Amino acid sequence: MTDSGFHSFPAPAKINLFLHIVGRRPDGYHLLQSVFRLLDRCDTLHLKLTADGNIRRIKEIPGVPEEADLCVRAAKLLQEHTGCGMGVDIRLDKTLPMGGGVGGGSSDAATVLLALNRLWNLHLSRQELINLGLRLGADVPVFVFGQNAWAEGVGEALQAITLPPAWIVVITPRIHVSTAAIFSCKELTRNANPAKMAAFFKGYGRNDLEPVVCRHYPAVKHALEWLRQFGDARMSGSGASVFLEVESEAEARRIEALKPENTDGFVAQGLDKHPLHDYAG
Repeated sequence: MTDSGFHSFPAPAKINLFLHIVGRRPDGYHLLQSVFRLLDRCDTLHLKLTADGNIRRIKEIPGVPEEADLCVRAAKLLQEHTGCGMGVDIRLDKTLPMGGGVGGGSSDAATVLLALNRLWNLHLSRQELINLGLRLGADVPVFVFGQNAWAEGVGEALQAITLPPAWIVVITPRIHVSTAAIFSCKELTRNANPAKMAAFFKGYGRNDLEPVVCRHYPAVKHALEWLRQFGDARMSGSGASVFLEVESEAEARRIEALKPENTDGFVAQGLDKHPLHDYAG
């Protein structure tokens, strides 16, 4: 805790090593298979407990009204679910790209759930927090789960998976891809054959959203084509970020330094566990 009374917590990025759309539920939610890999690149949440029961965002985020802010929504949902009388002031320092497909907003929400579970002394189980997270968004549960994961269902059926060490180059065109718009595109195929985990480890897998995003967002297509000169680059989530796993930090930083104009980038290592993994039972 700092002298100002704020506690600081990391909210790590993720990438989807593959993403298959295998069906669609009657309520419109898409059924998927994916492998989520956590990265050590993080946003930072600063939380200050208050006794008045109010939940306040004390730092504006351009383009995100407070009522739509996933951090605020996560705190309010947790408060309503538990009847907790405590409040919190929330300040978010953004590092991860918004609309980038690396889970920034979802990870921020999960960090709020995990951190306040500890700060408010709620002692909710991990599964209870996962269930709450799913009400905020399909990517929130994996961050509460807190490990690299094989994911099915709408993203809430999670199984821990062990991944080899890697350095990851992430390149993000300076655009915002609408996840909802991509999932609603008529040309999106939704009938991929379900894969087995063993097939993934043999190199099987793709991102079913990639062709649709590349068609509607040429900047993503160009970034992907550029990164593929160095290896098997893929798009993460619904974009706009594309990534490549490499064996060394030196190679990762060499590639990132060459990134095209009008893109941002970062280098990260894979994480085995979320830094706040132990904040849930």
